[in-house]
Amino acid sequence: MDKKLKHLELVQDVINRMSNNSFMLKGWAVTLVAGIFALAGKDTNKLYFLVAYIPVLVFWGLDAYYLLQGRLYRSLYDKVRMTEENNIDFSLTATIQEFNTDKNCYCSCLFSKTELWFYLPLAAVCTGIIIITHI
Repeated sequence: MDKKLKHLELVQDVINRMSNNSFMLKGWAVTLVAGIFALAGKDTNKLYFLVAYIPVLVFWGLDAYYLLQGRLYRSLYDKVRMTEENNIDFSLTATIQEFNTDKNCYCSCLFSKTELWFYLPLAAVCTGIIIITHI
């Protein structure tokens, strides 16, 4: 039982790291978008404001990747949980091929509730600021 607990602990540490990375990305996305708008003046070219969408899209994609990795490692956690003690190999490899489900695909993560509820309002705020500053 000791080997299984240690392996589960290792997998849980990876899951925590992925969750922390996702949280940090959300903070960086807001910071960069705010920084872009802070540096832009009222008379700035409209194309400059469109640059604000780049971090939104890039961080949305990267955040979805970390969400996918977290889901894959949760699937690995479940697999290890069900594995017999003498079959524990301490593998930390979690691939889409091994855990192929509807939830464990990139598109599912990209359009998950947590991603949509954060990045769509951020994009809407960008759009609102662009419209307001160029009226």
